[in-house]
Amino acid sequence: MTAAETQVEFQVLGSLQVSASGGLLRLTGRRQRTLLALLLVNADHAVSLDTLIDAVWDDRPPTTAKRQVQNSVSALRRLLEAGERDPDPAVAPTIAAEGSGYRLRLGASTLDASLFQARVDEARRLSAAGETGAAAAEFRAGLRLWRGPALAGLPGRAFEAAAARLDEQRRAAVEECVELELRLGRHAELVGELVELVAANPLRERLVGQLMVALHRSGRQAEALEAYHRLRGVLADELGLEPGARLRELHTAVLRDEAGDTEAVPSRPAAGRVVPAQLPVDVIGFTGRVRHLKELDEVLPGGEGTVVTAIAGMAGIGKTALAVHWGQRVRHHFPQGQLYVNLRGFDADGSPVRPADVLLGFLEALDVPPPRVPVGLAARSALYRSLLVDRRVLVVLDNARDADQVRPLLPGSRGCHVVVTSRRVLSGLVAAEGARPVVLGLFDPAEAQQMLALRLGRERLAAEPDAVDEIITRCASLPLALAVVAARAAIHPDFPLASLAAELRTAQGSLDALGGDDPATDVRAVFSWSYHQLSEPARLLFRSLGLSPCPDVTERSAASLTGLPVDRTRALLAELVGACLVTAQAPGRYACHDLLRAYAAELARGSDTDGQRREALHRLVDHYLHSARAADRLIDAHRDPITIPPVQPGVVVDEHTDHEHAMRWLTDEFAAITAVVERAASTGFDDHAWRLAWAVAYFAERRGLWEPWAAAQHTALASARRIGDRLGQAHAHRSLGRVHVHLDKVADAVVHLRHALRLFRETGDTAGEARVHFDLCWIDFREGEHATSLAHAERAFELFRDIGHLSGQARALNNIAWGHNLRGDHEQALDAAERARRLNEEIADRFGDADTWDVLGHAHQGLGHHEESIPCYEKAAGLYRDLGHRWAEAETIAHLGDAHLAAGAVEAAHDDWHRALVIFDELGHPDADAVRSKLGSARSR
Repeated sequence: MTAAETQVEFQVLGSLQVSASGGLLRLTGRRQRTLLALLLVNADHAVSLDTLIDAVWDDRPPTTAKRQVQNSVSALRRLLEAGERDPDPAVAPTIAAEGSGYRLRLGASTLDASLFQARVDEARRLSAAGETGAAAAEFRAGLRLWRGPALAGLPGRAFEAAAARLDEQRRAAVEECVELELRLGRHAELVGELVELVAANPLRERLVGQLMVALHRSGRQAEALEAYHRLRGVLADELGLEPGARLRELHTAVLRDEAGDTEAVPSRPAAGRVVPAQLPVDVIGFTGRVRHLKELDEVLPGGEGTVVTAIAGMAGIGKTALAVHWGQRVRHHFPQGQLYVNLRGFDADGSPVRPADVLLGFLEALDVPPPRVPVGLAARSALYRSLLVDRRVLVVLDNARDADQVRPLLPGSRGCHVVVTSRRVLSGLVAAEGARPVVLGLFDPAEAQQMLALRLGRERLAAEPDAVDEIITRCASLPLALAVVAARAAIHPDFPLASLAAELRTAQGSLDALGGDDPATDVRAVFSWSYHQLSEPARLLFRSLGLSPCPDVTERSAASLTGLPVDRTRALLAELVGACLVTAQAPGRYACHDLLRAYAAELARGSDTDGQRREALHRLVDHYLHSARAADRLIDAHRDPITIPPVQPGVVVDEHTDHEHAMRWLTDEFAAITAVVERAASTGFDDHAWRLAWAVAYFAERRGLWEPWAAAQHTALASARRIGDRLGQAHAHRSLGRVHVHLDKVADAVVHLRHALRLFRETGDTAGEARVHFDLCWIDFREGEHATSLAHAERAFELFRDIGHLSGQARALNNIAWGHNLRGDHEQALDAAERARRLNEEIADRFGDADTWDVLGHAHQGLGHHEESIPCYEKAAGLYRDLGHRWAEAETIAHLGDAHLAAGAVEAAHDDWHRALVIFDELGHPDADAVRSKLGSARSR
């Protein structure tokens, strides 16, 4: 047998297949298929071990992950060796260890994706040479290699981008092939294929145009016009858009019976794709920097990879202004969007924004729901890079601390441009990533003059040239300092510029020297002067902003900081905005530039006593604690309350009108609350820290915010331990137990729950003890321990009954009913669930009612009462959806799918499981795998 006859063939254009000697090689298990597929899509390139582990376990690897991957790779090697009889390493495919990963060398083996690309390249060469018939034949030969969607049956983030890229290559090849065949006069035989293609891709304008041409040339003018109007209707309904200009021209040509070709008809982006436009507003009166703007223009992306420009310079030199101005000027070069983030690399508290948190915001901007964002930095970065494949996007990373903060945020695709600003020259980024350095210096005198003239008018400057020169000198030509002086002069047009120059000359305070070696000192001199022009209440508010750990403040949180009424605080915030000391980010929300926040904090330390600063922080913590507790009560009125310290005088508590308003407030304030939890724990407010973490735990669970929920509870546990609060420790342990179940860390969950159970018993909190039994019941159910699961539910009921706790009894009865269902005692399950339903009705517990309807659905399903079970599940899912409980909604929809399958409604079951899987995947929940398996089994029938 020849080497050619024994050659291994790899196929990814469809489901993953490997064949040799005329037969398929059997791949065993999901892990082996995943590893081989990842090595194939990176053929002849090394893939790190961490990447392989992430692909198999989606950021939740077991402790033995490394060994399991190594074993699977060894098994793959043996499989390929068995299929390849030629021992020549230049011919046989091999998987070689390389560094900390592996590389699949194809040798003489074939990969259908490579063969397809080679055919497409040859077709394009032939087309360019005018050999239209040969080019079309070559395209068709390449397209025949496809057996279905690329990498079909391989779910997971690791393959989403690769599959999308391959499928898009196929669609582009089809369009190019059809274009050639229309030129060859094959319009009649193309109509049927184009009808199918347009039905599958209704928004690809080039395909619609090709169908119109084929129909028109086939004498079917009315149908060609109908195809156009169908597309126009879909675009209007889904996107609020009209067809592109080229397609409109083609429509006119068909009306006139003149239709030609469709080469210039482009495809529109997929429906629903968000195009982020996050750049801040351009600086009014931007001036100078002509040379630097030219440098930036020279490195617009040209197709060889991501272009990185690193703008460096001292604080206040105008790095952000330059980056934003240039970005706004060239945004048309980046039609797929512009991303922006302030990395706060030099914040006063020394806490730069973590790359993982930046990626969370970027992925949301790219239309990834927050619960679907992966947990780990590496996985987030990989998904981010995948989403930017073949997209032209501008990314502005402002105020970076160092290269390490930036690297995870760099796209890997050509066509993207990254602009980084930093107070440091990021030499590591220049050396390793080939970043183009752009170093800013001070304005020259002409640029400084022009900036002041644009803001104050040339006539005013011409009237006092000596004062202008002194202002520029005292500001050291620093753009930020000049901007603050100009704002002061503009607000008070009657002030002589000489008086402003004199104030700068004689300014006293902690930051009074504009000409020192330290650039921060230069800026502070102007800030000090600007600060003293504020009213005394506005000064107090400005200083207070330096005490807040939150990324921004609301009018009510700012009022709590100062102890002033909301209306008065609103007016003071307007004063700060007018003085350019804060910016209004959104209605009712305000943020401070990082230098100004540092200055405000320094002022607070120098002007206010320790007691005053502590009282302000106390009021802020109280604001969030009492507002969050009020929101939590609307989310679940039957949650067992905890005692919280009384509110301090001057605190403004946010009021919530209903469940929806409470959920929206918690969504808006969750980042601020978690920051306050950390600040409270680090400043001696430990009793507030654990209680505030407790107050947002239910919300975090419903929204699937596993990572920040866990972080807050770890902080809460440490706080409760420091002050010896055993009840606080019990609540933190219980919450950590629940979140670890969602993170698929069951062993850790059990440890925390055992601690919680002991502490609740020791403190005499019977309700807390009973609720831990709920959690242990849930874990035992998931682990298949049905007898002990039921025992925990029965113990919880006994405890709640002993203290007359009706809501607890109802929810315990739900769990008992569930336990009976698991043991096949469906009649007993019905009885317990009906008792729970009556109790829920008596106390108006909607959440408990949702649980009950889910359990009733199980009981009826177990008894074969499908007509009764399906509406029970539907009612439960609707209640969970109304309550914002995403994972419970998904779990119930999955149960509904089981009921539909049992009733013989296979298609309905498939739809239910798909809906459930979408939610579980968005949440990153481990139950997704079980639903995915059901879908796989359904497809195989």
